[in-house]
Order: sequence, then structure tokens, then C-alpha cells
Amino acid sequence: MVKFGEEEHYSSLEVEGAESSQRRDSKGKAPVTEPPLFISKVGHDADAGSVSRGIAIIDFVIRLITLAALLAATIAMGTTNQTLPFFTQFFQFQARYYDLPTFTYFVIGNAIAATYVVLSMPFSIVTIIRPLSKPPRLFLVTFDTIAATLTTSAAAAAAAIVSLAHKGNSNTNWIAICQQFGNFCQRSSGAVVASFIAATLFMFLVILSAVSLKSH
Repeated sequence: MVKFGEEEHYSSLEVEGAESSQRRDSKGKAPVTEPPLFISKVGHDADAGSVSRGIAIIDFVIRLITLAALLAATIAMGTTNQTLPFFTQFFQFQARYYDLPTFTYFVIGNAIAATYVVLSMPFSIVTIIRPLSKPPRLFLVTFDTIAATLTTSAAAAAAAIVSLAHKGNSNTNWIAICQQFGNFCQRSSGAVVASFIAATLFMFLVILSAVSLKSH
């Protein structure tokens, strides 16, 4: 004699067994469930964000170094002024940066680049706080390229004049003046070296911005 309670119990077990057998494949193994897509996407965003934040921190540090190099170049060239001491006050030879248009362009160009670096600092900080934000990075890569071009042109033009001051040019009867104006040549040469360092750092900043945008 079969009881109804037992029939209900057995039938429920059979239904559960049928459902569990449907979950298994033909080999008797349970199918492997794939992880949700949004989990992998979140993990990818986290990795990209950490990489971009690291690049942004390096970017900010390099901007500080670039600013120091630009200020050194501007101040060194802007304060370059030497007067030969063995002439009277009515007849003197002086070497000043603003006597040469190339050196004037050098001072103005490096001063503009230094001002831009100061203005770019808030955008660099934003890229640290929000590493996946593209507009600040696009702004930086655009104007970093312009600043690199300006700094390179100013440094290259001044380097030609410094080379001429050191070596002269016999074809045009331009004599080398660095034997007389040693301090002038030394300061102007140091300013040119600092400007070339700043231009190289600007190029490195452009590369960092491109890598950061690619990681997005």
C-alpha cells in the first residue's frame, strides 16, 4: 500500500534529479559557467586606471623638472651682461643678451614655455585624480607639442649664436669673442643647455601622454 505523502516525496526527488541531469553534459560533467562580462570590463578599467595614474604622477614630476630647467635658462640668459673692465667709462665694450635678437627670442620663448608649464599643472593634477579622463590629457599632449617646438627652436637659434661666439667665422670676418667675454659666453652656453634639456623633457611628456591615451 503506497502512501500519498511518500509519493509526493519521491516525485519531488525525481523532479530534482531530472533538473540536475539536464544541467550536466553528455559526459556527465557539469558545464563550466563563464564569468559575467561586466566583471572583466571592471577589471580592465581598474588596470587601465592604475597605469594612467602612474603615468600621470610621472608626468607631474617631469613638469616640475621642466619648469626648473626653463626658469634656469630664462634667468641665466636674461641676466647675461658683461662689460670689459680695461676701457674707460666713455669707451667700453659690453655684451648683453638684448643686443642680439636671437637671444631676446630665446628669453621670450623660454619664458612663455615656463608660463605654460605653470598653467598646465592643474590639468596634470586632474589626470592624477581622474586617470581615465581624456580631455585633460588631450589638452596636455596638444600644448606640450607646441611648447616643445617653441623651446627647441629658441634653443637651436641661440646655440648657433653661441657657437659663433666661441669659434667665430673667418669667411665673414666674425671673430670669436669668448676669449674677451668669457662670463657672457659661459652663462649663455649654460642657458642653451638648460633649454635643450627642457625641450627633451617636453618630448618625453608628449610620449607619456600618447601612452596614457592608448591605455584608455
